[in-house]
Amino acid sequence: MRISTNNSEVRKRNRNRVFRFINNTKETCMSEISAALEVSGPTVMSIVKELKEDGVIREVGEYESTGGRKAKAIASVKDGVYAIGVDITLNHVSLVYTDLGEEALKHRRVQKPFRQGTAYIEEVAGLVKDFVKENQIPEEKILGMGLSMPVIVDRSRDMIANSHVLGLYEVECEEWTSRMPYPCEIINDANAAALAEALWQKERGSMVYLLLSNSVGGAICVKLPEPEDMQEDIRERAVIDTYEGDNWRSAEFGHMTLHPGGKTCYCGKQGCVDAYCSASNLADLENGKLERFFEKLEAGNVRYQEIWQRYLDDLALVVDNLRMAFDCDVILGGYVGSFMEPYMEKLKERLVPKDIFDHDGSYARPCRYQKEASALGAALYQIKDYIASI
Repeated sequence: MRISTNNSEVRKRNRNRVFRFINNTKETCMSEISAALEVSGPTVMSIVKELKEDGVIREVGEYESTGGRKAKAIASVKDGVYAIGVDITLNHVSLVYTDLGEEALKHRRVQKPFRQGTAYIEEVAGLVKDFVKENQIPEEKILGMGLSMPVIVDRSRDMIANSHVLGLYEVECEEWTSRMPYPCEIINDANAAALAEALWQKERGSMVYLLLSNSVGGAICVKLPEPEDMQEDIRERAVIDTYEGDNWRSAEFGHMTLHPGGKTCYCGKQGCVDAYCSASNLADLENGKLERFFEKLEAGNVRYQEIWQRYLDDLALVVDNLRMAFDCDVILGGYVGSFMEPYMEKLKERLVPKDIFDHDGSYARPCRYQKEASALGAALYQIKDYIASI
């Protein structure tokens, strides 16, 4: 009986591995799958047949002949399912939809100041319905939606435990999710943005995501072992997962102490990273318009150049500490992260003397997704779970 169960589990894992391999390529063939995954040809053939019957992969042509029968080209049915992502901020609502290609197919940003109460929640639900209709997304193919918010979500109680930004404390998630038009999960905004980055760079391994927005947060994305090496209790989880801590409060990087006894943070402590590295430190110089700060910085504004140099000094300390703690890439995201690419060399100049292992600071990288990262990541939580279920 135990042997039968093990065989069943091995086949289930191989089925998922085969599908993920196909989904991660534009097209492939059975011999490539067998060689890449070290799974026997007959097993791959049987699994491919099952997946075609289930409608999640299809033949898309033939490879050129190498002397024998032409191999069939196989691809996943990317538009077989869709997911919606919504990002709630203090001033805006952003919407995205995606499919198995894991890229934003369309996004929309609506200026809508946050308000507490059911009326606002129902207005967000209405925006989702309008977005689906505008983009002619087949409702029968929608897996569900993710709702990204700057909140701490206590999964053990299904509660929004805390959100300083939105002023939400001890709110049942159901108050939001039950009013959405599709099955919905609430996700911390930094975790959502980090997932979008991690899935794009999944071959690189684990990463820390540093969210440099109007408050500083972050996420820790861990690349789990390949499925055949997983322990039974985590076998069904996706290859990339987010570490949330024992109390769902991990990666509060904004409240690490950067300058003991320094500026007072909104949390009440002195010298927090947030007090020095939040985007508002720069944006508030231009009435909340961060892009104007960088425009004047590039135009040679001497005062802004001095402020930026100090900002980079502080940021380098934070990034180096994260590298020392987690030994993985550090991705700079959020509002400031979206402007960082031209300044990475200046940041790395500050990191090199601190980098006691590689001496080049190459582990620090700007985010790929400069717009709507959290909305896309929220949608990808649904896609990630769907892929893990195949």
